[in-house]
Amino acid sequence: MVLLFETALRHMRASAVALEEGRRHEGVKLATKASDIVIELHATLDRSRAPALCDQLAALYRFVCEKLLEAATIGDPQAARDAERVFAPLADAFERVVSAGATR
Repeated sequence: MVLLFETALRHMRASAVALEEGRRHEGVKLATKASDIVIELHATLDRSRAPALCDQLAALYRFVCEKLLEAATIGDPQAARDAERVFAPLADAFERVVSAGATR
């Protein structure tokens, strides 16, 4: 799971850079890959275990996907940066939780 978060974040960042540099085709492809990963992360949410947390994560995942769609459809690097800005703390928190669990 940590690798999925890291990969999605890496794709978001690379998409923004590509779009900023005028490499639209590459930027769109990377935004789409990041969105695909976020959609899969959304699909793994288990509301039966933590409904409130899942609702909050689902809302954040939807926002991130909407921004990535915006980046891909109109070639807006700021939309990819907005997705990254929201997603990065989630990825960092998930990695910290997994690392803390591994050290126990």
